[in-house]
Amino acid sequence: MNERVIYTVRLAVAAVPLQAQWADPIWNQADTLEIAHFRPEGSDHRPRTSARMLYDTTGVYGIFRVEDRYVRCVRTEYHDPVWRDSCVEFFAQPRPDRGYFNFEFNCGGAFLCMYITNPERIPDGFKEFVKVPAAIGRTIRARSSLPQRVDPEIPTPVVWTLSFFIPFALFEHYLGSLGAPAGQTWRGNFYKCADESSHPHWVSWAPVDEFNFHRPTCFGKIQFA
Repeated sequence: MNERVIYTVRLAVAAVPLQAQWADPIWNQADTLEIAHFRPEGSDHRPRTSARMLYDTTGVYGIFRVEDRYVRCVRTEYHDPVWRDSCVEFFAQPRPDRGYFNFEFNCGGAFLCMYITNPERIPDGFKEFVKVPAAIGRTIRARSSLPQRVDPEIPTPVVWTLSFFIPFALFEHYLGSLGAPAGQTWRGNFYKCADESSHPHWVSWAPVDEFNFHRPTCFGKIQFA
């Protein structure tokens, strides 16, 4: 684990509307993290990507802000391969002895979610994992500032945001009761990628030691205040 990479999730003082903008007062109470560790396998495009998180008794709220170019997005359904589009990701491991969850959102608001207990790569994905079914996945909410589809690619500078909400109940479906979040330390990472854009890139908050985002040993600390 990246012991020195730490993000603190603050308790929201009021409801966090999904449509709240990055500059809205509700998000000013959150700390900001920068997703700035670029993999050398990528192109020379270096989007600036920031993220913020808050929580309440029901779940976690997040917002990404991306200063981007070469933006493209054609996947629109749950569990589509959204990482091939302009995409932001949040991986979370609430318990150190259990699996982790990957939440991947393209810039149009489509997303996927899996619970992964063994991330060793095999042809069909991972050695041990389950796709979170739609009945549970629909409890995740996501909203993008861009249209659902962006095609053709936007080559000029564009700033976009992606907001999300993930209920604690989703994690508890696989892990059992989590208890009150205040004082807990989870592990996790945040990412930005665009595998099939004209300028692919792969960037993380906590650095990864190989060309692979699915490296829980590289996760940073996520502390709930």
